[in-house]
Amino acid sequence: MRNGLRAGVIALALLTIVMTGTPALAAKKLSVSKSKGLARSGETVTVSGSGYDVTKGIYVAFCLDNGAGVQPSPCGGGADMSGSSGGSAWISSNPPSYGEGLATPYGKNGSFRVSIRVSQMIGDIDCAVRGCAIVTRADHTRTSDRSQDVRIPVRFAAAATGSASSAGVTVTAAPGKSLPTVKQSKPIGPPTGKLATEAPPSAEATEPVELQAFAPTLTRTSAATPLGHWWAIGGAFLTGLLLAVVVGRFRRRSR
Repeated sequence: MRNGLRAGVIALALLTIVMTGTPALAAKKLSVSKSKGLARSGETVTVSGSGYDVTKGIYVAFCLDNGAGVQPSPCGGGADMSGSSGGSAWISSNPPSYGEGLATPYGKNGSFRVSIRVSQMIGDIDCAVRGCAIVTRADHTRTSDRSQDVRIPVRFAAAATGSASSAGVTVTAAPGKSLPTVKQSKPIGPPTGKLATEAPPSAEATEPVELQAFAPTLTRTSAATPLGHWWAIGGAFLTGLLLAVVVGRFRRRSR
């Protein structure tokens, strides 16, 4: 009896040691300082995570969300191992030799805290139209491993609207109100219906005189035919002949 009780105590002790000696892996948690109403021109956010498997390197990035079980891609900044673009960060506690000094090691309990740049466009993909997210995914050493995929959807602020445009400003009157009247400068000169740049008429101007009414009337004798020409010569000859006869009679009487 005593031997059976002793064996049971030993077995329970060994089970307790095994259970406490192998702690369960904590669930992965991901949080971001801002995920809604982000500026379309771009904004930097802080991303924090914990509970990640420290034996597997990850990228923290802003990517097109292709759905569960599919690698998030493309991502802003691409596979930025150096972190120089600010669009992604590489977290790894056991990177390849070329990654030493480039990758940021995990903190306690598989934690990390990085800043990444988020903007509306990823290449030619408009994230305001298509679904994009801040994600964690396995790094380039385990591209097919989906165990590190965690995503937080991102929403951008509504596009700014207004009546002003690059071509000019459109003024819209409120209901029941009229548009303000714009004063115009007075034209130069009297309202003649012509352009105001034309000089006004002189005050000394008089009505035009129709000179044609006072011109003497001239009578022309047409010489269109030879017959009219000989009639003129004959008339002159007869006139001279009559004048000679009158002068001859006058001389005879005076003798």
